[in-house]
Amino acid sequence: MSEETLDKERRFHNTWAAAIDVEGIRVADYFEACTAPENRFILQQMGDITGKKLLDLGCGAGENSVYFATKGAHCVAADYSPGMVEVALKLAAANGVAIEGCTANAMALDFPDNTFDLVYASNLLHHIPEPKIALEEMHRVLKPGGKACFWDPLRHNPVINVYRRLATEVRTEDEMPLDINLVDYIKSLFSETVYDTFWLATLWIFLRFYLIEKVDPNQERYWKKIIIEQERLKGEYQRLEMLDKVLKKIPLMKRFAWNLAVIARK
Repeated sequence: MSEETLDKERRFHNTWAAAIDVEGIRVADYFEACTAPENRFILQQMGDITGKKLLDLGCGAGENSVYFATKGAHCVAADYSPGMVEVALKLAAANGVAIEGCTANAMALDFPDNTFDLVYASNLLHHIPEPKIALEEMHRVLKPGGKACFWDPLRHNPVINVYRRLATEVRTEDEMPLDINLVDYIKSLFSETVYDTFWLATLWIFLRFYLIEKVDPNQERYWKKIIIEQERLKGEYQRLEMLDKVLKKIPLMKRFAWNLAVIARK
């Protein structure tokens, strides 16, 4: 990744950070809402995290670090954007938990080998031109037996690809959603890998936002809206999720989901 691209990513996320209302963030929803299937899947695989040292890589506004801290983990919130790290620390204070914060480049982490029990990353790898390097760094800083837990968008779904072309102001132009074949590399790097994909029929909710509710994708981030409005969406989402479970049994269908979630043990 060129310095120019890194600077663009930092500026974009610093600008976003400056507009975030910490008081409006409901941390638990990002892990427990029906519309957060990726994190619900990850939590099932994580096990007890009490006393564990956890690196929240690409921490964003800090919802992840704060949630894990409330569950007893010792969290380091790391992001390439200093603005986002600052927001994460404010969110922790607002929720009465303590976390550490630092700026970090996911492709060159400034931590010794075998430092963390867990590395968590949400929506990080698609911001990195060489995600394999970031995965290698996750592996390096994990203790033996430690787990890398992450989720990111895939590139194969035509509905989401149309959305990406529409939502140009809430995304960075250098983003590269993942190819599902990256899972093969993850399996070669880690000793044990579990994964699943999410959002097939459930993507109707995105279509409804755009076609029926006329929500401007450049004014509201749809991937935040599904969490914020999870109570309103719950009945419809749960019915569609049942259909997703059937669809994912069809060969090759998983690749057309929106998001991939992975838990990999060192």
